[in-house]
Amino acid sequence: MNQMAHLSINQISPTENQQAVLESFDKTLFLEGPSGSGKTTTALFYLHSLLEQGVPPEKILILVPQRTLATSYYNLLREPYLPASVAISIVTISGLAQRMIDLFWPLIAQNAGFAHPNHLPIFLTLETAQYYMTRIVDPLIEHEGYFESVNLDRNRLYSQILDNLNKSAAVGIPLIEIGERLKKAWGGKPSQLVVYDQMQDCAIRFRRFCLQNNLLDFSLQISIFCNYLWSSFLCRQFLLNRFQFLIYDNIEEDVPVAHDLIRDWLPHFRNALLIYDTDGGYRSFLGADPEEGHTLQSVCQETMHLDQTLVTSPELRIFNEVLVQSIQHRSLIIHPSIRQCLTSRYHRYIPEMIEDVCQQVNRLITEGGVSPGEIVIVAPYISDALRFLLINRMEQLQIPVRSHRPSRNLRDEPATQCLLTWAKLAHPHWNMPVTRLDVRNALVQSIAGLDLTRAELLSQIVHRPGKQTRELGSFDLIKPDMQQRITYFVGERYEHLRRWITNYQSNNNPQNEDNSCLEVFLSRLFGEVLSHPGFGFYRNFDAAKTCTELIESVQKFRRVVSNTHDNSQHSIAVEYLRMIEKGVLAAQYLQSWQEINEETVLIAPAYTYLMLNRPVQYQFWLDIGSLGWWERLNQPLTHPYVLSRRWDENDVWDDVHEQQTNQTAMIRLVSGLIHRCQKGIFLYILGVNEQGNEQRGQLLLAIQSILRHLPPNEEV
Repeated sequence: MNQMAHLSINQISPTENQQAVLESFDKTLFLEGPSGSGKTTTALFYLHSLLEQGVPPEKILILVPQRTLATSYYNLLREPYLPASVAISIVTISGLAQRMIDLFWPLIAQNAGFAHPNHLPIFLTLETAQYYMTRIVDPLIEHEGYFESVNLDRNRLYSQILDNLNKSAAVGIPLIEIGERLKKAWGGKPSQLVVYDQMQDCAIRFRRFCLQNNLLDFSLQISIFCNYLWSSFLCRQFLLNRFQFLIYDNIEEDVPVAHDLIRDWLPHFRNALLIYDTDGGYRSFLGADPEEGHTLQSVCQETMHLDQTLVTSPELRIFNEVLVQSIQHRSLIIHPSIRQCLTSRYHRYIPEMIEDVCQQVNRLITEGGVSPGEIVIVAPYISDALRFLLINRMEQLQIPVRSHRPSRNLRDEPATQCLLTWAKLAHPHWNMPVTRLDVRNALVQSIAGLDLTRAELLSQIVHRPGKQTRELGSFDLIKPDMQQRITYFVGERYEHLRRWITNYQSNNNPQNEDNSCLEVFLSRLFGEVLSHPGFGFYRNFDAAKTCTELIESVQKFRRVVSNTHDNSQHSIAVEYLRMIEKGVLAAQYLQSWQEINEETVLIAPAYTYLMLNRPVQYQFWLDIGSLGWWERLNQPLTHPYVLSRRWDENDVWDDVHEQQTNQTAMIRLVSGLIHRCQKGIFLYILGVNEQGNEQRGQLLLAIQSILRHLPPNEEV
């Protein structure tokens, strides 16, 4: 990956080990090694060689567990020396299933139990699946008392039920057995058993609803592909004839049914390259099974290892070995050279830590000549407050910075709240409530340089929620002394925005479905007003990204829901707004992963950064005392380890299992981070966290055991 960050594949030469791998490409090859050892780069050499030899691109299949892990392959196919007609299939198991279902739908629809086999299938995104899940679960919560003992946000509750459906399909566990499997492994209070029964009922109801309405979520796509299409002679022969060359990258991050498919399919390829990251398995909480993936080695003709990292320095490799020993409470053999790559800092409060982090980053850039793109700041979780403080201080120091949190709710983005507030005001027939606080915050986001005080004054005057009309008041009608307090500059920008909304309303009939599309309004508002000089989205690339993702989200929602919705277009918009207000998680937008600027400092959760697979020179680990480095998320409706093939159904989950899995997960996490670092790591110890608590997590204890044997820090 690091070699390919700035160079084209035809500008570099393979290493000796990579060349040895390339010479074995007349067979099915299992290639394994740690992150940074050049495995993906080797696969790019292989792909380039196939294309140079004249292999038809349509005969090549590239399989990855997550679309973001295919970025290197997309970059290669965009090289100018390749023909524009190169059309290689780069898919996930879900993408392959979706293509095959779409192609062979008439063959399997009736046998699979769909109520309308003559109608087309409707493929659900994460967002639309959660929308339909709300229609199943909400009445049960409100009228039948489901999940009364569960203290969980509704959006997380929906996602955990869907997660159980997904794991059922991905692992190969019958759907009706999920609840019973969780109950057998439970060793706590009996009241939790009722929760598993209720979860099971919701999952079955959702599956029935999908079959009745031709809806296919991820779990149903995988189940149909594995149980109906792959076992069909016609479908199987189509795939066997279509693809003759395979690259299967990051197999340790994929689900067991994908491994089953490749195990069965592998003998039919002319040659294949399977790539396994020995310290991977970061998606285990999503059903990934690295142990199952490694069993594919037995069906390959040859196994080769790339053990020499092309990224990490010798000192960092030693640190990784010692840190793993310390986490496992083994005897430590400390080498003083570790101090060359480590800098540890202690601060009692978060603002002090933020200031030190930003100053260290600034010194690396201004004095050390390090590119901002070679620096990443990670923590187990990136809260809104931490993100704001970091970005605000970085911008004050004129350091280019960007954060990446793909699981963040769309509703939590200030740009989203701003856009949807103006959408509600521009469509009063939707009868969506807008508070004065909503208008104040929207004004702050919309008008450049507007502070909260003047925005509060303006919102109190121009927006009166109790009035019969919902039109915004004109700045020209405000008393002169108040106009002066707000300033005429702000008034001019506000009046331009207000007139644009008024003109939009007068030119669009509420009964005209085409003109009342929410995405049309959002696109026009951004392009015609907010992105211009003097307004808040001007040169604001994060706001532009949020607007793009919001529009894409609306479009996907409308395409799916319109097939099962009987009302007018504006009712679909209202349904979407209600879904956003419930905090439904945003789906994964590939563009947000691909557009991470290599010339900006990146702020990201640790696991998110690992899935970017992007080496850097320096890493900053924030609050290493946090339990987030060690503990998994609280998931009262599901369990990633019980719902796996590794789990003994007769066993009960206890503290020993929790300790072992947390230890293994943290070793994978820190090793993955270290293997993606070239020169040095800054370790930050925080005395009091955001909640005002002192923490002494397992990572802090392990690192302190190492630091006690090292000389003190030298100033950097």
